[in-house]
Amino acid sequence: MKYTIAVLVENKPGVLARVASLFRRRGFNIESLTVGVTEKEEISRMTIVVKGNEKVLEQVTKQLNKLIEVIKVSDVSFDSVERELCLLRVNAPPEKRGEIVELTNIFRARIVDVAKDSFIVEVTGDEDKINAFIDLMRGYGIKEVARTGKVAMVRGAKK
Repeated sequence: MKYTIAVLVENKPGVLARVASLFRRRGFNIESLTVGVTEKEEISRMTIVVKGNEKVLEQVTKQLNKLIEVIKVSDVSFDSVERELCLLRVNAPPEKRGEIVELTNIFRARIVDVAKDSFIVEVTGDEDKINAFIDLMRGYGIKEVARTGKVAMVRGAKK
């Protein structure tokens, strides 16, 4: 199972390296990692996706809480809103552009750049939606893919 962990950390140089090193030392693989500053400039939020069982989740949580720069660790795997962003450069010959635009609209994606022979499409959503869109675009010829990691937030009022 994949678990999504939100970690609030001090926004200081080297914190990301210490967190990644912790995972490396323990032999846990990071499936996805997204980091950004929060509403408070001195705090960053890491959203980490790790694969494993409840024991792995418990170990990761305990080890993260031992790091001095870590403020709070939360399991946001359930009852949360999760999104990912993908930029996709796809071949777009003139005779196929209409089809690509239609598929882009169906997926509520956006064409953010048009070149002579390609489009760059931005698509956001859960992992399954993005994977489905990429699979459809393979038929047109994908030139490049860039994906963010997952970001997640628990539903409801902030606690």
